[in-house]
Amino acid sequence: MAKKIKLLMVERDVTASKLADMMGTSQSNISNKLKRDNFSENELEVIAEILDAKYEAHFVLEDGRKF
Repeated sequence: MAKKIKLLMVERDVTASKLADMMGTSQSNISNKLKRDNFSENELEVIAEILDAKYEAHFVLEDGRKF
């Protein structure tokens, strides 16, 4: 997920520092989360909103059903 966030940040021209400011956290916290790829689902939803994207999380069974 961190790789996708980084790509989206480049697409939206948003630095880690700017993202951190918009999330109300420190730049070092965001950088560490990106290095460890350690985001809560809530954080992913907030990041998506900030970066003007839609976050979808679900499980997909082999028959195509989503949960």
